[in-house]
Amino acid sequence: MISTFISRKLNLPEYQINKTLDLLSQDYTVPFIARYRKEATGNLDEITIFEIQKQKKLLDELDKRKQFILNTLKEQGVLSDELKSKIQETYDTHLLEDIYLPYKKKRKTKADKARKAGLEPLAKIIMAQNHTGIKNIAKKYICKDYPGVDKVIEGALHIIAEWVNENIWVRNFLRKIFLRSAVIHSQIVLEKKEQEKAQKYSDYFDWNEPLKSCPSHRLLAILRGEKEGFLRLKLIVDKEETLSVINKKFIKRFSTTSEWIEKAVTDAYKRLLEPSVSTETINKYKEKAEKEAIKVFAENLRQLLMASPLGEKNVLAIDPGFRTGCKIAILSKTGDYLFYETIFPHPPKNQKEEAVSKLLNLIDKYKIEAIGIGNGTAARETENFVKSINFKKTVPVFSVNEAGASIYSASEVAREEFPDLDLTVRGAVSIGRRLQDPLAELVKIDPKSIGVGQYQHDVNQKLLKEELEHVVQSVVNNVGVNLNTASKYLLKYVSGIGDKLAQQIVEYRTLYGAFEARKDLLKVKGLGKKAFEQSAGFLRIKEGKNPLDATGIHPEAYFLVEKIAKKIGLSVEKIIANDQILQTINLNDFVTEKFGLPSLLDIIKELKKPGMDIRKPLENFSFDPELKNIDDLVIGKIYPALVNNITNFGCFVDLGIKENGLIHISNLSASFVKDPNDMVKLNQAVRVKVLSIDKDRKRIGLALIQ
Repeated sequence: MISTFISRKLNLPEYQINKTLDLLSQDYTVPFIARYRKEATGNLDEITIFEIQKQKKLLDELDKRKQFILNTLKEQGVLSDELKSKIQETYDTHLLEDIYLPYKKKRKTKADKARKAGLEPLAKIIMAQNHTGIKNIAKKYICKDYPGVDKVIEGALHIIAEWVNENIWVRNFLRKIFLRSAVIHSQIVLEKKEQEKAQKYSDYFDWNEPLKSCPSHRLLAILRGEKEGFLRLKLIVDKEETLSVINKKFIKRFSTTSEWIEKAVTDAYKRLLEPSVSTETINKYKEKAEKEAIKVFAENLRQLLMASPLGEKNVLAIDPGFRTGCKIAILSKTGDYLFYETIFPHPPKNQKEEAVSKLLNLIDKYKIEAIGIGNGTAARETENFVKSINFKKTVPVFSVNEAGASIYSASEVAREEFPDLDLTVRGAVSIGRRLQDPLAELVKIDPKSIGVGQYQHDVNQKLLKEELEHVVQSVVNNVGVNLNTASKYLLKYVSGIGDKLAQQIVEYRTLYGAFEARKDLLKVKGLGKKAFEQSAGFLRIKEGKNPLDATGIHPEAYFLVEKIAKKIGLSVEKIIANDQILQTINLNDFVTEKFGLPSLLDIIKELKKPGMDIRKPLENFSFDPELKNIDDLVIGKIYPALVNNITNFGCFVDLGIKENGLIHISNLSASFVKDPNDMVKLNQAVRVKVLSIDKDRKRIGLALIQ
């Protein structure tokens, strides 16, 4: 039943769902299944497999809720076969809760009080609509809590109002009305209007918009304003029309009781239905908006983790600053920390000559091949200063995005790596390592702290964590990891490894030296056949005993490569990177039940470019040297910039000054743009035209120059 539901939901054949669920149930990871079990799943990609995994988790949670409800109803003695069947067959969470609503334990209601006083028979008489003289009948029910006829009838109407509220047809009808035609209205809390923090919500001080067309970023902004107490929010629908339809559901004909039923319906709507369905509708759209925001964040994170690496070069990294100076860290080709120094080329000290002398000495002594400068405070001044120095050789200077570096510097990870270093020096080390290999360094930081997303603190944190961890794992395994140089923080994201085994691998490496072959992983304490099966293909050994260990070819397929080489009449070493030979191979000759054409094509691709880094080579970039701050900007002028955040409504760019500029989605192209990712990517160098400057609000409006 689960596979049938997921099959319909994702529009995929059921056999693919069943096979994927079977592999997931055996604790195989998504990257492993996508890469090395293509024949089993029918060549499903990683995104689809992850979606199947998510749907299975949602259904498992729904099943737990069903079981709880069934157990509760059984304890209450009200679980009939019909009710049990109705619960088991529903896959709609709202319908499930509607079924459970009449039996749900809740705080004492007005209807409960009326029932306790014995007014339910009167409520049934009113609803039957075939009695006259209701007031005379009501006299029989007068009691201490309901001392008069009017009070008795009022109590009976409270019971009817609860019946209306618990009616599944009514709740579904109202849901459709709210989902289809609700208008979201927000207004400022008057006593907070003049507060400075309220001004960021000034666009929504008196705002109306159809909820179904409200963009996710705007809805999350309004909801944040409400949460912080600056805005009041409500949903508006046509109340009269809605009540008219509900009344027709309960009033069979005009009678002496119809007016009372109308009154009960109105009471049910105002007191019970509208608040409940309104909240439910907001939550539904909020959930949708959260998913959009999480999707944006995840895509940004993926692009950031896939940023171009400098590679194995000796690096001088600078964490720039004014008063406290510029912290310098020297890193070896493999990212090992070697030395630190502080220079003061800027005010108030202005020790430029001494700073130049120190830099010249360090670059010569440590054979520096590149300089990385963090893009925070004093970044432009430091970059201009460094570029003004006449080095003996050409040393490229790179601006490095330092978002989250301060979080890393104060983290337990940084304290463990560099217990004796000052926070700012740790920051400089992180900047240098980001230049060498962004992925290896960024995996040490909580993805939420990297600063590439929208409203990440307002969304469902469990879903966000799950999505971001999947992105990190996906990127790490797609790029591949050098088994002999990777930190435990990087290794833990490799398929099948995790924290404990990552630590064991590093300890083994420390004791016995570099791994010479993938199969030596089986010597690591606690790393069994299952972990080896899942991880081996994603781990690389450069210049090891077997050249295939440096590729993305899984050890279980080595026999196939040997078979291919034997048929050609060459050694495995001779066919690697030999395009001319590899193009002549008829892959159909090597198809087996386990290894079909999809896997064989992957093998040939790896043989053509063994161990190739799938990330693009790093390109240098320079900001406009005349642009120092927002006052230097000129409307209409074109500037170079770097894309540093992408949202649903456009993208933000770094112009080399403190303030980021926004290219609204409408200014990304002359034609319609549905998704900003279709036009720009993170860290992309672009040219932008200044459209507007708001110095008070520190906002810069830009247009992308094609």
